[in-house]
Amino acid sequence: MEFGYSLLCEQTPPKQLITDGIEAEEAGFDYVTISDHYFPWLEEQGHSAYAWSVLGALAHATHRVPLMTLVTCPTMRYHPAVVAQKAATMGVLSDGRFILGIGAGENLNEHVVGRDWPPVDVRHEMFEEAVEIIRALFGGDYVNYRGRHYRVDSAKLYDVPAQPVPIGMAAFGPQAGRLAARHADLLVSDQPVGAVADLFRREGKPAYGQIPVAFGDDYEECKRRAHRIWKFSVPAWKVMAELPGPVNFEAATKTVRPEDVAESVPCGDGIDDYVQAVQQWADAGFTHVSFCQSGPDRQKDFRTWAEADLLPVLRERFG
Repeated sequence: MEFGYSLLCEQTPPKQLITDGIEAEEAGFDYVTISDHYFPWLEEQGHSAYAWSVLGALAHATHRVPLMTLVTCPTMRYHPAVVAQKAATMGVLSDGRFILGIGAGENLNEHVVGRDWPPVDVRHEMFEEAVEIIRALFGGDYVNYRGRHYRVDSAKLYDVPAQPVPIGMAAFGPQAGRLAARHADLLVSDQPVGAVADLFRREGKPAYGQIPVAFGDDYEECKRRAHRIWKFSVPAWKVMAELPGPVNFEAATKTVRPEDVAESVPCGDGIDDYVQAVQQWADAGFTHVSFCQSGPDRQKDFRTWAEADLLPVLRERFG
């Protein structure tokens, strides 16, 4: 198993994201992921840097770690032909260290371009066409495409890496899982969905997960911090994908308690709690797990502890 470090654009200022990514590499993490949002989930999170600018800086400033979007949406806010160009450029800038993680998106970010938010079956159709376009453009030839949702007219990428950028697709349920298994090089999920991971394991493809954490030496403070950052996730994806703004997430999570969040977010500095969280993903067949620390001012604390204590234990247990 490999262990990554997640940069959460919604909670961290842009320049610090770059510093955090550099120091995650120095601390020994195996890869670095970054979220791609137009809005934060909650007003209190307070940020939403353009992930692709940060990625370009990280490609220059890091040397070893793969860099990955977790995830970008190639259906509305970005046309898939533009996503292909961005990803191919990142592949070149990073000397082949970039992984394109994509998902079907959420209303929170995609409504800004003024299009109606489609139902989930239409979003999956759009997602499938988008990945077909991206994959075709990665080949480096001219691409023409006529689909139900997208048209591409004589598009060609002139700067492509020696090897095509790997594509990871986010999936949670069976419909999205089958779609991802058909088109993706790897699975991306924020839940340890064993049935979906099985589809990839049969093909020898990796599966990437993410664990939100709230590290610190004061458990109650960690629990409160986890609640501030992660309470938006408790209503689950069917709700999260539909809400249009931070104010709506605030309203939807008014009754969420710190103890509700702590059920799924390891809090404090007890290594056993983090090991148990990773075990769930290992049991589900995931090969990669990244950690997303709560609080922009607590990132360095977590990296220092992970380098000295957590990563050695995890590698001994799951290596």
